[in-house]
Amino acid sequence: MPFGVRAPETDEARLPRERPASRALRLAHAKAMAVHARHPEACVIGSDQVAVVGRRILDKPGDAARCRQQLEASSGKRVVFHTAAVIVGPGPRAARDHVDRTLVRFRTLTEREISRYVEIEQPFDCAGSFRSEGLGVALFESIETHDPAALVGLPLIWLAGALRDAGLDPLAPAQS
Repeated sequence: MPFGVRAPETDEARLPRERPASRALRLAHAKAMAVHARHPEACVIGSDQVAVVGRRILDKPGDAARCRQQLEASSGKRVVFHTAAVIVGPGPRAARDHVDRTLVRFRTLTEREISRYVEIEQPFDCAGSFRSEGLGVALFESIETHDPAALVGLPLIWLAGALRDAGLDPLAPAQS
């Protein structure tokens, strides 16, 4: 299916006492609605991901130092990823939404492994400071999920079903 990418330019600040899954869903809605306001004829997909180790939220690190800190905090621990997706439109259709939960167990990492990983991948824009679609999997012991694509940032199993429900079947024959 043809698609385009639009920056939503939304504020991603935390709200007081907001739960991680609620935050991911709120931000996915905000992103989808911001783009839908500019493109009401389109089917807009918004997504967001919030990573949590213990009670600590692991935001996008932004730089190598914060990346190393987050990976040190995750070393030997279980990290929960809440990945939200929202579909709005086309037109005035009601939004459909979903939050996927993925559990990642990190290996116990050495300082050298963390530094080398950050140097190679530079995952400064990734919640949790890694890219599972790259070398990030070398940091893990296990992943528990319903949808492996959710860890990358978009739960594609849910999305495919939601698109079918909206009459936008990704496997439908192409129209000429």
